[in-house]
Amino acid sequence: MSDVLGAGDAPVCAVVERAARRREHRMLIGGRLRDAAHGAEFANVAPATGQLLGSTADAAAGDMEQAIAAARHAFDHTDWAVNRPLRRRCLDQLQLALEREQADLGEELVAEAGCPILTLGNAQLAWPLAEALRYPARLIEEFEWERLLTGAGLFGPRNVRTVVQSPVGVVAAICPSNFPVEVMLNKLGPALAAGNTVVLKPDPHTPWNATRLGRLVAEHTDFPAGVVNVVPTSSNAVANLLATDPRVDLISFTGSTAVGRALMRTAADTMKRTFLELGGKSALIVLDDARPAAVIQSAVGVCVHAGQACAATSRMLVPRKIFDEVVDQVGAAYAAVPVGDPAHSDTLVGPLVSAAQRRRVLDACAQGVRDGARLITGGGTVSGLAPHLRDGFFVQPTVFACADSSLPITQEEIFGPVVVVLPHDGDDDAVRLANDSRYGLAGAVLAGDPDRAMAVARRVRTGAIGVNGGMYYGADAPFGGVKQSGHGRQGGLEGFQQYLETTTIGYRTPRE
Repeated sequence: MSDVLGAGDAPVCAVVERAARRREHRMLIGGRLRDAAHGAEFANVAPATGQLLGSTADAAAGDMEQAIAAARHAFDHTDWAVNRPLRRRCLDQLQLALEREQADLGEELVAEAGCPILTLGNAQLAWPLAEALRYPARLIEEFEWERLLTGAGLFGPRNVRTVVQSPVGVVAAICPSNFPVEVMLNKLGPALAAGNTVVLKPDPHTPWNATRLGRLVAEHTDFPAGVVNVVPTSSNAVANLLATDPRVDLISFTGSTAVGRALMRTAADTMKRTFLELGGKSALIVLDDARPAAVIQSAVGVCVHAGQACAATSRMLVPRKIFDEVVDQVGAAYAAVPVGDPAHSDTLVGPLVSAAQRRRVLDACAQGVRDGARLITGGGTVSGLAPHLRDGFFVQPTVFACADSSLPITQEEIFGPVVVVLPHDGDDDAVRLANDSRYGLAGAVLAGDPDRAMAVARRVRTGAIGVNGGMYYGADAPFGGVKQSGHGRQGGLEGFQQYLETTTIGYRTPRE
C-alpha cells in the first residue's frame, strides 16, 4: 500500500504535511458544512511526532442539539425512511466519492491515527472500503422487509398477520480512534441502508476521516439534508447529549467497556436501544499439535497498529510442556519487531494514539512487574528512533510470562503491543482459562487437527473466533461481543437488523 501515500518510504512528516493541507475541519449539520457556532476548534496531534497536525471544529451543546434536530426532522418529514431507491443511490454515490479520495483517507489515517502504512491494505481502509457500504446497499433490494404469517392460528383462517421491518429512527454513531474509517463505514452502511438518519461523532483524536466523509456527503451525493450529520467535539458532556436526548432512538458505540457501561446507564432514562462493541482480552489457544511457525506469527499479530485492536489475542495459552520454549521464541520475535515511522513500508509497530494512552500502557506494564509477572522483553519506551519521531507516542513490543491468570496484566485490556503467555494443561484447561475473563469479544485456536481445533473453538464463550488462521471479519459476517465486551453485532444480517424495528399487523380477510 505504499503507493497509496505516493511516497513509499518518506518520513511521516511529509504525510502529516499533506494530510494537514487537505483536511476538512468543518462539521456537517443539516446538509451544511460549517464551523462550530462560536468558532471553537480543538487540536489534532500526530501520534508519530507528537506535533500539532491542525485543528477541527469543536461542537458545543448548541451544535449537537442542532444536529440531532436535523436528523429528527429528516427522519420524520422526508421520505428517506421509505424511499429505498434513493437510499441505494446515495450509498452508491458515497462509495464512489470515497474511492476517489482513498489516497487522502489513507494519508489521514497514517497522520492522525499513527497506523502503519501496511495496515491500509486490510482492516484500516481497504477491507471496509471494499464492502462496508456495498453489502448493506445490496440488502436494500434483497432483504425481506415484510413477511406474511398465514394459516388458521388462534383466530381462524381469515386472520392474517404481516410482519413489517422499518427503521428505528435517529441513530447516534460514536466511533473510536483505532480503526476510525472501518468502524465509521460499518456503522453508517447498515444504519443508512435500513432507512435511519445518523449523527456521527468521531473520536477527537481522529476526526478528519469523518469530517472528510461529511464533505463528500454534502458535495457528491443526494442525501437529503439532515440524513447524515458529522459532529466532532472534544467535550464528553457534549457527546453525552446523544445519550440523554429523547430524539435519539439508538446508540451505536464502539469503544471501552467503561464508557459503554456509562452510556447504557444514561440511555436507560429514555429507553434507547444500544449496540455496544466494547473491550476485549481475547485468548489465543495453542494446542500441543499446533505448527510452531503459526504460533509465532499469531503472537506477533498482536503488535500490529501497536496493539490498538479490541479483538487482539493478547492472552496466549500454551501447553505447559512447551511453555518455556514458546516464551523464548515469542520474546525473541517481539524484540525483533520493526518499530518506527508508520509511513515506512517495513514498519509493523507505529505509535499509540496519544500520550495518555502511552502512559496507560506503560503503567500497566509496570504494574505487571510489581505483581510478579515475568517481563521477557519490552515494557518501556523506544530508544534509537529517528529525530522526527522522538516526541511520538511509542512503546516497546512487550512480552510477559505468567502462571497466575488472576493478575490484572492477564485480565485487563491494555490496548498496546503487549502479550501475556500463560501455561495450560490440556484442552479442557485451555478452555477454562480462555473463559476465565469478563470479556468475550474474539479469540483464536491453533492446532494440527482441525476437528480438534473446531471442538475447542465451539466451547469458548466469545463473539468471534478464528481457527488455524481463519478470518471471521467481513461486512456479511456478524461481529460483536458477549459478557462485558458488549451486545449487538456489526455486520451481516444480524448487524443490519439491529437498526430495524419490527411491527406485526393483524387483519381479517373478507368472507368468501
